[in-house]
Amino acid sequence: MKDCLFCKIVRKEIPAEIVAENTNCIAFKDIDPKAPVHILIIPKKHLGSTLDFTDENSWLLADMGLLSNSISRDLGLHEKGYRWVINTGKAGGQAVDHLHLHLLGGRQMTWPPG
Repeated sequence: MKDCLFCKIVRKEIPAEIVAENTNCIAFKDIDPKAPVHILIIPKKHLGSTLDFTDENSWLLADMGLLSNSISRDLGLHEKGYRWVINTGKAGGQAVDHLHLHLLGGRQMTWPPG
């Protein structure tokens, strides 16, 4: 495991408001929310971004999605809709070098996103 901010959250070295967790992923509230519901879902194994997906680890994306779906149902977001966002690289808006899925909901989303 790396020494990045999100790896420290996985190891519980830095506090976070954890919403859900499974064997391979952890979900916590974003500290700078962009919607009434803004949760980050990350793999516990460090992957820098989507560029680090391989045939051997791409199943982690499905695991992240399944955890996000479970959270969406628990929070009632599935009734009206929500958005998933995964940023890759600086120009893509990625601020932390650890793969993460943003679960955004609780308001009407606009298109195109910023």
